Amino acid sequence: MNPLEKDGWTPFSNSGETVKRVAAVPDTPQTRAPAYKLAFSDTEFMTKRELRPIRLQLELLKPEMVMEERGIKSTVVLFGGARIPEPGGEAWAAKNEVQKKNLEANSVYYEEAREFARRCSEYSASTYYREFVVVTGGGPGVMEAGNRGAADIGAPSIGLNIVLPHEQAPNAYVTPELCFNFHYFALRKMHFLFRAKAFAVFPGGFGTMDELFETLTLMQTGRMERVPLVLFGKEFWTKAINIPYLSEQGTISPEDLELFHYVDTADEAWAVVKDHYQL
Repeated sequence: MNPLEKDGWTPFSNSGETVKRVAAVPDTPQTRAPAYKLAFSDTEFMTKRELRPIRLQLELLKPEMVMEERGIKSTVVLFGGARIPEPGGEAWAAKNEVQKKNLEANSVYYEEAREFARRCSEYSASTYYREFVVVTGGGPGVMEAGNRGAADIGAPSIGLNIVLPHEQAPNAYVTPELCFNFHYFALRKMHFLFRAKAFAVFPGGFGTMDELFETLTLMQTGRMERVPLVLFGKEFWTKAINIPYLSEQGTISPEDLELFHYVDTADEAWAVVKDHYQL
């Protein structure tokens, strides 16, 4: 049966069949020439600078189509540092003894992220994994903890990986069928936000700050609904970013301080989410 028939009958052959037919043609100077390659299966052509708009569209479409096919309606997003080890684990990113001490102390957030992801996934199970599916950046540290918490109870979870110079590999706990890879940070961010019903932000660096402020800006400006956003680690966040000072200076409104909640434990974070949605 023509694969397209599942979405409606068509008298035309599909592109997958065409690719197979091209692969079977005789090997000649003409068929080896770059010009002969089908445009959509020509990697060299597809990576040309002029094709950037097409690549952006593809990175928007692929994860969206996969999640739509899985019936995923909403997610809970976990942002946080890739460098935070699990309790008892090696602080592999430490450059000195001070960093080693602090990273090891912050390993408590690995366990809190894992527990929070478990709580979300337990509720997700009651929706047949359509709502509150855990999504992370797919890498190590807090991201690994989030996917691991879902895996602890056999729940699926999403990983939105990004190609980086130091080769971020997907952590072992991401559901393979929901493990995506991106070239464009902008498209990756969009997929973090599309279905998000809650955000949990753990201690992290520039990447975590970028994701946090992107989300706060969208909610502040009314470009997205105000959903629960919890900052794990009040001591860390009040020292790292003095947001009340921005309010005092008038660069944000006093009510903007209500866009987020400080929490220290998974219990506190889940209570914020439960109260917001009356679960």
